[in-house]
Amino acid sequence: MDLFLYLSDFIIPFLILSIIVYGLLSRVSVYDAFIKGARSGFLTVIRIMPTLIGLMAAVGILRASGFLDVLSSLLGQFTEQIGFPGELLPLSVVKMFSSSAATGLLLDIYREFGTDSRLGLIASISMCCTETIFYTMSIYFMTAGIRHSRYTLPGALIATAAGLAASVLLAGAVTV
Repeated sequence: MDLFLYLSDFIIPFLILSIIVYGLLSRVSVYDAFIKGARSGFLTVIRIMPTLIGLMAAVGILRASGFLDVLSSLLGQFTEQIGFPGELLPLSVVKMFSSSAATGLLLDIYREFGTDSRLGLIASISMCCTETIFYTMSIYFMTAGIRHSRYTLPGALIATAAGLAASVLLAGAVTV
């Protein structure tokens, strides 16, 4: 275990040094390439900033308005019948938009039900089995200039449903 801790302290500096040495051996102006890449990254951040602000505002509105609680109470009755806890619906919906906001909801679930409870286990596994669909689509498609997503959204929603089903099954297989 100490070996891994020792190695982890040196991986990033070694990687940076390797890139610099490789650039110098390839006769590339490393500093100029770094500045060009940093400028490009900064311009990308500026391009995606309105989308990020819009997504964060939408998630904040959903949480503050009580919409997630209403959704949980309405759809929770149906999802309970198929084995998915209604208390986790807000987490599942918010995760499609923002992972950090979903982490806040996850902590609320831990506080209310406990980390080792069935709900805590399902929530933990579902956070790993699902993706921030709308965030990912908006950022990547906007950056790449893609206008028509075609089958991306239906495929991502199916994958999310599969991930949520897997989280319920896997949490049932875990003995606490």
